[in-house]
Amino acid sequence: MTRGDGEPTLITSVQRALRLLEAVGEHPGGTTAKYLARRTGIALPTTYHLLRTLAHEGYVEKLGDGSYIVGDGVDGLHASSRGQVLRNRVRAVMADLREELGAAIYLARYHDGEVQVSDIVDSRRAPRVDVWADFRDAAHATAIGKCLLSGMSRQQRADHFSRYPPAGLTPRTFTRVRDLVDGARTSSIVLDSEEYSLGVACMAAPVRVGGGPATLAISFPVQRLPVSGELVGPLSDAAGRITRMLAVAGDFPTAR
Repeated sequence: MTRGDGEPTLITSVQRALRLLEAVGEHPGGTTAKYLARRTGIALPTTYHLLRTLAHEGYVEKLGDGSYIVGDGVDGLHASSRGQVLRNRVRAVMADLREELGAAIYLARYHDGEVQVSDIVDSRRAPRVDVWADFRDAAHATAIGKCLLSGMSRQQRADHFSRYPPAGLTPRTFTRVRDLVDGARTSSIVLDSEEYSLGVACMAAPVRVGGGPATLAISFPVQRLPVSGELVGPLSDAAGRITRMLAVAGDFPTAR
């Protein structure tokens, strides 16, 4: 929002509240409203009014002696901003891979007993697969699910299939539970060809993080399978980059 002369329209009360919040943050042990008024140049009655509002919203906390400290709401903002930065960095890697391979890109993990697709980066030129069956029910039929399951113990895989019995989604879907439980693939790259959706192939590489299996995957027309070997290197490299990002951050991007 701007004025007619091109200068931005600023809301004075917001500016004052932010200045107060910054001033409170300078004193981890707490400080008084009177000091904050002197420090910021804001009139004392206005300072009290703004502090009451900030306290109500959880951004400052009033202690028993009447002084103010930074509240839990600021920690929540900080955590959210860190999560946004991490997601943006991971998405940048996924977007680069999409452009390089001309394929839709997926980031997923196995969390709380479920397959969770946390992000998809696609485009009109590289559309995502038509999700006609929930990925949670179709781990046996997708490279995403197969890669995640390969990072689990035999008992964990058996538990998964006791809750999600494999169904034949296409004529090419493997559905024998014993084979799926005992024969989890151990190679770093997992592939499915038309097991989830006819005409579509999918390839997945592990993303090695704490807290459970994760994977970076791509989907593409099955006609590209004869040259799919050319996709392995870029996919593995991108999975490695994301692994390092998540290791440094100590976190995983939450589902959008």
